[in-house]
Amino acid sequence: MTAAAQGNTTIYVALLGEGTDVWRPVTAQVRSDGLYVIASTNPSPDDEQWEFSTGTVVRCEARRLSGDEVLVAVTAIR
Repeated sequence: MTAAAQGNTTIYVALLGEGTDVWRPVTAQVRSDGLYVIASTNPSPDDEQWEFSTGTVVRCEARRLSGDEVLVAVTAIR
């Protein structure tokens, strides 16, 4: 998906405190500037601590997870 595209897509957010790398797929809104806004709500906030929460604007980068290239949230913008 290009930076100019808009709509929703799936990105991956790291889960904190898991002892190993664990990623949660979440829905995010694609902005025209190439950033993403996390739209999903954490259904289990007592069990999962997301690195970035609902409504956070994030920068993503492509990474290979389980053999697939996916977008991973790496930096909160605000």
